[in-house]
Amino acid sequence: MEILLATFTTLFSIVNPFGAMPVFLTLTADDRPSDRAKTALRACIYMVAILSVAFFGGQYILNFFGINIQHLRIAGGILLMRSAFELLTPGANRDRVGPAALEESKHKDDISFTPLAMPMLSGPGSMAICIGLIRPTYVDKAMTVAGFALVALAAFIILLFSLRLTKVLGKPGMAAMARIIGFITLAIGVNFFASAIAALFPGLTR
Repeated sequence: MEILLATFTTLFSIVNPFGAMPVFLTLTADDRPSDRAKTALRACIYMVAILSVAFFGGQYILNFFGINIQHLRIAGGILLMRSAFELLTPGANRDRVGPAALEESKHKDDISFTPLAMPMLSGPGSMAICIGLIRPTYVDKAMTVAGFALVALAAFIILLFSLRLTKVLGKPGMAAMARIIGFITLAIGVNFFASAIAALFPGLTR
């Protein structure tokens, strides 16, 4: 249970389904509520699949390229800190999908895989974190994947009620939510960076 909760709390702020709401509503503006719900469900299922592939295949990728896990955690920590600063800085570019990609997506029949599942919900930061979540036993690995599913469930609920949430929160509420998630993401990035440095240079922590 501890691994399940740790996986959820680590990934939720990085996945940040609140940040995906504006793009989701824009691309599904002409859809019926039932079609919008199906799109959100498919996107969340794809997200679990992408994160699981990163989790199980990440170690083989690291071994193939000769990358130390601590090096990956340092890179992931820097990436998370950069994303967090974008969320915390007023007027910063927080778009995960560029205008050209957004315009192209408007003409797609199914936006659940791209751009919704990737890169909106499961981008480079979340995949890097998943690769760094090495678990020793099969039970721990199963609980980690269950954590992915729990994040996907929360993301599905948020996307499903995104129209209501946008009306309730408004722009000030969305901005405040972005800053809260940015602060949490910054703390996670610093933790990843600091723990990796401590593992590589144990003498620094004495």
